[in-house]
Amino acid sequence: MMFWFFIAFAAVVIGWTLVSAIRASRARGVTAQASDIAVYKDQLAELDRDLERGVLTPEDADIARIEVSRRLLEANKRESEKSVESSGQTGIAIGLVLVTLASGAGLYFWQGAPGYDDLPIGVRLAELEQARAERPTQAEAESVAISQGLLPPPAEADAEFLELMDRLRAAVAERPDDVQGLTLLANYEGRLGNFAAAREAQEKLVSAKGDETTAADLVTLVDIMVFAAAGLVSPEAEAVLERAHELEPNNGAAWYYRGLLEVQSGRPDRAFPIWRQLLESSPPAAPWVPIIEAEISAVAAAAGVSYSPPRRPGPTQDDIAAAEDMSAEDREAMIRGMVGGLADRLATEGGPPQDWARLISALGVLGETAQATEISQEALAVFAGDNDALALIRNAMRNAGLAE
Repeated sequence: MMFWFFIAFAAVVIGWTLVSAIRASRARGVTAQASDIAVYKDQLAELDRDLERGVLTPEDADIARIEVSRRLLEANKRESEKSVESSGQTGIAIGLVLVTLASGAGLYFWQGAPGYDDLPIGVRLAELEQARAERPTQAEAESVAISQGLLPPPAEADAEFLELMDRLRAAVAERPDDVQGLTLLANYEGRLGNFAAAREAQEKLVSAKGDETTAADLVTLVDIMVFAAAGLVSPEAEAVLERAHELEPNNGAAWYYRGLLEVQSGRPDRAFPIWRQLLESSPPAAPWVPIIEAEISAVAAAAGVSYSPPRRPGPTQDDIAAAEDMSAEDREAMIRGMVGGLADRLATEGGPPQDWARLISALGVLGETAQATEISQEALAVFAGDNDALALIRNAMRNAGLAE
């Protein structure tokens, strides 16, 4: 009801504004014509007075009277035409208002949802949370993925490999706590496209390792679960993510899946800050970087934010081609050279906090803890007072294993 009240109010205001503007224009025109008529009438009266005083001869007075009378008639004619024209404009304006209202109402009844109650933001968020809680379980999602053909077809394998897989399955069945056997089984089942079997093997591996389970083990399990569910982060996968966060709060893959879960839950407002911080603080080689770069602009737009992924300076095609033929030592030397170039540029020219965060993360990967610490302290001083920049720097420090 409130919606229609505002629509009606807006229509009245717009219509009244148009009609008032045309009436004001007409009034200005009529006033101008009336002024001319009054002047010509005064001139006729003045001619009579001049004739009585002997200023004009009767012949001159008749000639002047004819000219003034002609102008008076023209002014009367223009006034009549202006009045008719203004009336027509008023009718056109009223017609346009009515057509606009009718068109808008028709479009709303065609594309809108007349009769629906208002849906406050609190109700919408509650419905999203309910839908999130009621999303399919891992088993349900896997069943749908298989029945609808959402997964890639199983890989073809030769008879010898399949025979070895049968032996591996049998060996694991006999020794269900064999960590090495479970690791191989989860890996090879996934390669064959048996994703549900790979997920079961990885779950058993996590259970067998007990307190020795790492965040990497849990993230691998989430990888398999999400893939087996055709991309859905199920409630069971979310529970595994929680465990991974407890073991390693700054695990990038876990944060990627956390953002993906928020996207799937209809909460881009939550997903965007997660993915943005992860993207801007991750090294370019991180596996989730290209995925986030491809999706984050749309997520930002859905969250009502204008955002473009930062441009990442990287190796040229010639550098990549040359690196393919390098030894491991030479390749590491090239990477160190690129990192050194970035460090020199930031030291001399400065740069955005994203570049500082990438440099800190890269130094952490290379094991250059001392230099990473030095760069971190410099970055904290450069961006003192900028909370967003400091958050990026501190996140990069945590990824590099540094203490502030």
